[in-house]
Amino acid sequence: MPLKALEAVAVDTETTGLDTSVARIVQLAGVAITLGVVHTEEAFQTLVHPGGRIPPSSTAIHGITDDAVRDAPHFLDAYRQFELFCAGRVVVGHSIGFDLAVLEREAARAGVPWRKPRTLCVRLLGLVVNPRLPEESLDALAGWLGVAVHNRHTAPGDAIATAEIFTALVPHLAGRGIETLAQAELACLDLSNKLESAHRAGWSDAISPPELSAVGAVDPYAYAHRVHELMNRPVVAVAEETTAKEAIDLMVARRISSVFVSRNGEPGGPAADYGIVTERDMMRLIAAGGAEALSRPVREFASRPLATIAGGAFVYRAIARMDRLKIRHLAVRDERERLAGVISARDLLRLRAGVALGLDDAIGFAGNARALAQAWATLPAVARALAAEDIDARLIAGVASEEIRVMTRRAAELAEIAMNEAGRGGPPCGYALMVLGSGGRGESLLAPDQDNAIVFERGEPDGPEDRWFAELGTRVSDTLHAAGIPYCTGGVMARNPAWRGSVASWSDRIGHWVERARGEDLLNVDIFFDQRPVHGELSLGADLFDRAFAAAAGRPPFAKLLGEQLFDRPSPFTLLGGIRTDGGRIDLKLHGLFPVVTAARVLAIRHDIRRRSTKGRFEGLVERGLGNPSEIAGLLAAHHLFVALMLEQQGHDVETGIAVSNKVATAALPRSRQAELKSALKAVQAVPDLVRDLMFG
Repeated sequence: MPLKALEAVAVDTETTGLDTSVARIVQLAGVAITLGVVHTEEAFQTLVHPGGRIPPSSTAIHGITDDAVRDAPHFLDAYRQFELFCAGRVVVGHSIGFDLAVLEREAARAGVPWRKPRTLCVRLLGLVVNPRLPEESLDALAGWLGVAVHNRHTAPGDAIATAEIFTALVPHLAGRGIETLAQAELACLDLSNKLESAHRAGWSDAISPPELSAVGAVDPYAYAHRVHELMNRPVVAVAEETTAKEAIDLMVARRISSVFVSRNGEPGGPAADYGIVTERDMMRLIAAGGAEALSRPVREFASRPLATIAGGAFVYRAIARMDRLKIRHLAVRDERERLAGVISARDLLRLRAGVALGLDDAIGFAGNARALAQAWATLPAVARALAAEDIDARLIAGVASEEIRVMTRRAAELAEIAMNEAGRGGPPCGYALMVLGSGGRGESLLAPDQDNAIVFERGEPDGPEDRWFAELGTRVSDTLHAAGIPYCTGGVMARNPAWRGSVASWSDRIGHWVERARGEDLLNVDIFFDQRPVHGELSLGADLFDRAFAAAAGRPPFAKLLGEQLFDRPSPFTLLGGIRTDGGRIDLKLHGLFPVVTAARVLAIRHDIRRRSTKGRFEGLVERGLGNPSEIAGLLAAHHLFVALMLEQQGHDVETGIAVSNKVATAALPRSRQAELKSALKAVQAVPDLVRDLMFG
């Protein structure tokens, strides 16, 4: 979970003394922190009767007297309310180990179970950011960070100050590469000398080592199947003037629960042209209007705009969307936004809601980058839950890819809203935002970066249309980066001129690639052939995909240039035949995924196989009688293993605070898995020969 998207509670206690073995709480307070903002209106505070007298020396510090707590609740009642307020959120404090020790002993005295919450300490985080701080007091941290402190030495005042200090520390921590909760915990644990001094003072552990979060069971069916597999087709459409009675008769005759409504009553048109009428709509109509309502035309009560979902979406997303919109039917659209089918709640009755079903909900309604980050941060737990159900790793990568595409689409929607509010107006012409690379192929893992591009209907480079889309691309990239999907290090983003343009500009660009380009001109061009449109007029992106493949078909020199990288790669093996590692890890993207994915892509381009996934491209070769089927099956098995190992490692690393990468720790693998990996890496060594044979075959 990114620190900037954390749901937390800053807390403070005032006590009868500093000896945690005997100190009693006299005041308890907390304030909420949500998406990097302190919410003083969502706060908790109470005085607490300590069960004895308050020493004058303590009263001199916090000002709480025996008279003040005479009618206050005792600890048990106060603690029950405090637990409800915290509600499982991360607890933030200054020198939080002291507060935890006192709370734990108070709980023991009251006979209630104690479970240490997940915590962060701003004192330790301040030292992580600025080791040269002369002291780590609340006042010193507040002064350094420019945080105003009010009502010092009261639990409410100190809790608010702690919350403000925490939010001020977050960007400083990010500057040091500490962006998630687990990374912050690990950084604090490195300050072992400070922790040891706290132990000697009788405090509890301020920070516990990060651990994998608990994950509930999921229904694998919803993640292993796509909407188009369940949808009903062809759809039944009626004209707007059709009466309710005629529509009911049609539904009864066809044994269906809905009909679509359009001007001409023909199916297969743009999904945006339709409304829908369901059996429930008819029941409500008759209940409200009686028999006379049956003569009304369906245009008067058809539901618009039509709620839709892509046919290639996973079924879990359909469940989430129906639940969010409180509807029982979803129209299904194809890649060109045409009405292709319908899926109903009845079709989904056998499925149960699972851990990821709210992902689309959260992303689709996220109002800013921090809300997107919060939704995105749930993905590792989802991936682990699916892996535990033995879901094919490539399907899990497909789920990750779909979330990336939804994130990108929502970032574009937010960018359009912001540009309108800034007086820049709406899009000057039709356009499509496309996701490239692994997100387009449906093979993303848990450490993606941005790869996107924009095609728009008309306009010259640096013309008014281009400048509008340049700003849109910049806003999209900035939002995604802030949400946890970092900028592309290779610059493959629509904010850059090389990755946006009109239909005409893209046609010229593609022509240059396939006809006149040299190898050095083709940096990152290969991933364009993975592109998938995700927002806007999707047909513009789909047409561009077809145009690129059509232009490249039959031009072996172009595909050969794209595949040259395969012929000069380092070996993954040592001189003695063992797996070569760096720090105990092997880069499986470099030695495993890259050669397999690249081979599938360049051969698909060479032979005009218009598919996006690595698996689909290799299967397309076999269908055309190209290549040895058993050799290709071996490469697909190797690809599956690489994806599974990388997902497992990344899921573990991201939740335990280790920087996520493409490297897998080989020593942690069982011997059988190590042997599988070695065999898979050996199979990949034959990729250059396969490409050479099939490039001109």
